[in-house]
Amino acid sequence: MADAGRRVAVTGVGIVSTCGIGQEAFWGGLFEAPSEGDKNEIADWDATPYFENPKEARRSDRFAQFAMAAAAEALEQAGELTVDPARIGVMIGTGIGGISTNEDQIIVRHEKGDRRVSPFLIPMMMPNAAAASVSMRHGFQGACETVATACAAGTHSIGNAITAVRYGRADAMIAGGSEAPITPTALAGFRNMTAMSSAGQSMPFDTRRDGFVISEGCAVLVLEAWDKAVERGATILAEAMGSASTADAHHITAPAPGGIGAVRCMELALEDAGVAAAQVAHINAHGTSTPLNDAAEAHAITKVFGEDGGPIVTSTKGVTGHTLGAAGAIEAAAMVLAMQHRVIPPTVGLEQRDPELPAIDIVTESGGRPWEPGPSMSNSFGFGGHNGCVVLGPAT
Repeated sequence: MADAGRRVAVTGVGIVSTCGIGQEAFWGGLFEAPSEGDKNEIADWDATPYFENPKEARRSDRFAQFAMAAAAEALEQAGELTVDPARIGVMIGTGIGGISTNEDQIIVRHEKGDRRVSPFLIPMMMPNAAAASVSMRHGFQGACETVATACAAGTHSIGNAITAVRYGRADAMIAGGSEAPITPTALAGFRNMTAMSSAGQSMPFDTRRDGFVISEGCAVLVLEAWDKAVERGATILAEAMGSASTADAHHITAPAPGGIGAVRCMELALEDAGVAAAQVAHINAHGTSTPLNDAAEAHAITKVFGEDGGPIVTSTKGVTGHTLGAAGAIEAAAMVLAMQHRVIPPTVGLEQRDPELPAIDIVTESGGRPWEPGPSMSNSFGFGGHNGCVVLGPAT
């Protein structure tokens, strides 16, 4: 790198997931098999604790509610950010935004007429509602933006936030991704394009894999200038080292053959982080359980890291399902927790490894795999050919 800029610390993590709400529950859930079915929803969700009153909660779409909850946990862990609020930004990505509100209100209009459409439709459905809600709730006046790059949105948001802090455009960023995509019409669309698992099970890198299990959730990281975090005595959980973004320029849904776009993205992320391929200890794979995606990613990992095993690989989507625009953020959070617990969680659902795939070192042990934390990469590849990679390292 010509200019490394400032070091960036991760000082807070917040998670809302189908396998657990909050860090402790989420971490434990990563080691348990989910119930079968082609969709995975958060049961008994209650948003009211994260808003000033129940009315305010009702006027927020589910995906924005998730973001408020995850941000609250992350900020509580980070502690008081002792910098100017104008120097604190929010960047929360999403693939679809407030689709449930949109679908509900289309039905209302069709059945009851124009005058019955909610005046809150637009602010509830807009993709930037999650970032805006977090910004207003906490008084953060820095850049407040939303990335909408399908399944790469969470990773791109974290990557953009790292850049903002590293080069002094902000002193702290609240960054992540949120998604609540499970509506009747969205399910019909994904099923009809045969993207979802007909077996009702996420099986990353398994010879039986036949699609993803759609899911919902959110994760948020607090990123801040390393020197500011040290100055205020914060506990630094990890270092946000670098990121990259590329496009396949190939097909609206299928990955480029051989994962060529993913290869370039991983290489650029390593360059941005100042990390050699041989130094990478762990990859949280995109690993969606679709035939084309898993194959392209496995080949890409081999091209970047060699054919002699390379980093330890896992796909947490075997448990969490595919949360679309939130996936990269949830997986970045999983990497931070893997560093804290010194264990890499398993690839749940992988029982019959696909012999046609390269021999990457995938965690299949039910209890995960103990490791010495080192530089780690999270991959996200979205419809439209969007590729995103982020590199995190242990707090040393």
